Amino acid sequence: MRSDKAKKGLERMPNRALLYGTGIHPSHIRRPFIGIASSFTDLIPGHINMRNFERYIERGIENSNGTPFIFGVPGICDGIAMGHSGMKYSLPSRELIADTIETVANSNRIDGLILLTNCDKITPGMIMGALRLDIPTIVVTAGPMLAGHLGKKRLSLVRDTFEAVGKFKTGNLKEAERKKMEISACPSCGSCQGLYTANTMACLTEAMGLSLPYCGTAPAVLNEKTRIAYESGQRIVSLVKQKITAKKIVTKNSLENAIRLDMALGGSTNTVLHLMAIAAEAEVDLSLADFDKISQTTPHISNLRPGGESFMEDLHIAGGVPAVLKRLATKINNTKTVSGKLTLKIAEEATIFDNDIIRPLNKAYHKKGGIAILRGNLAPEGAVVKQSAVDSDMLAFTGSAKIFNSEEEAMKAIIGKKIKKGDVVVIRYEGPSGGPGMREMLSPTSSIVGMGLHKQVALITDGRFSGGTRGPCIGHISPEAASGGLIAYLADGDEITINIPKRKINVKLSTSQIKQRKSKMKLLPPKIKSGYLYRYSKSVESASLGAIYKKGR
Repeated sequence: MRSDKAKKGLERMPNRALLYGTGIHPSHIRRPFIGIASSFTDLIPGHINMRNFERYIERGIENSNGTPFIFGVPGICDGIAMGHSGMKYSLPSRELIADTIETVANSNRIDGLILLTNCDKITPGMIMGALRLDIPTIVVTAGPMLAGHLGKKRLSLVRDTFEAVGKFKTGNLKEAERKKMEISACPSCGSCQGLYTANTMACLTEAMGLSLPYCGTAPAVLNEKTRIAYESGQRIVSLVKQKITAKKIVTKNSLENAIRLDMALGGSTNTVLHLMAIAAEAEVDLSLADFDKISQTTPHISNLRPGGESFMEDLHIAGGVPAVLKRLATKINNTKTVSGKLTLKIAEEATIFDNDIIRPLNKAYHKKGGIAILRGNLAPEGAVVKQSAVDSDMLAFTGSAKIFNSEEEAMKAIIGKKIKKGDVVVIRYEGPSGGPGMREMLSPTSSIVGMGLHKQVALITDGRFSGGTRGPCIGHISPEAASGGLIAYLADGDEITINIPKRKINVKLSTSQIKQRKSKMKLLPPKIKSGYLYRYSKSVESASLGAIYKKGR
């Protein structure tokens, strides 16, 4: 066992003495050491119930003769960080989390890991660290929250708070109702109720084989989730004994399954960044072309919020991830999972309880997958859009550029009603390096929707979007402005054409015009000049590569 190097032999007498100082019994020394990387925090509704899950994971580990050790991992709630400088830390925190997992598990010679996670960057960050270690690993995502209610109307965070800001500004929402929605939209612990980044990553983690069946969709408050936590604790000890490590689970085939599920569900565009980063740690070759190739051959068969009206609890009741895999059985790879069952066996044993929540392939909501990769002179390295959340009338759009050098500038113009029909809002210098941190633009996009402009206005950015974004919003423009991408040289009034079916995004500028602008316009200086974000800005790669750290950094 890896842990033998920290506990076995005469020379390790001091090490054992310190371990006994934690209160463990001598019998625990002989067992596999299982780390429980817990991202519990009082700051995130998706994480406040993790203390209970820690207990049941511990019980499962002890029941299978393992020795559990809990250690902490930092976490950020993107919703709380949204719309201000705090969001600059969200994506960079992924790298901190990966480093934390590597550091704690290696310094203590942990034999296996349970990753107790839920929200946004925390899940991919933990998986990245586990792959770097390549030790047996199971992910327990803490589950989505239940839908809120205002009478018979079901509420979700994004639709009924972020988009409500725009509705209130246009006089389409009264103050009394606004207050009720604010306090009722998030009625329980758990990750936000729709197919936003946290829940998308939970489902994809299950599809790639790192979580037990139904973990990705089981609501946070259900006893079912507690049992999954317990069974995960039991199962990790078996994986250690069988030497089934993370890289034996996360392969090119299993990542393709995750992408396939993502396209079928219509998940968050952030998963492009995260799956590419996970692939890099797994030493798997994955590119933007893989996403578009799979999207072209995967029908969009489930339509949860933000694009549709269903919630995560509906997907779970309909049969969860296994039921979606059952629909996709002819298209998925038969890969190993931490459950001990192959993917196709899990799919075979699943039951589909709702043919509308999980539609047959020939009755899909859309013939192609939820995400599209666009290219053109504005994004030669690629850009990403959640096409399943775009109105059919806006799949092809030509408009006039309105340029903003930060999210705050754009938000002020949107709320100030300075954005008109036919505009393309351009938010630049928000990329991985230029932001720094590649902030999510949920506040501007939600305000545009709330004000009823999402069928008249497009938005492009070298930043990114929340999984809750809907409408013609194109993110991850690469190269970014800070790296000299063409987006840095756009001017008000430039004609921008977006064609999602044809996978194109271009600005109507000649080669000579572009050359002339580059000779006259200077790139903006760095926004942050000290601390972690400054170091991050100097180390991070392009969004087209997953915004991972440059090799050697």
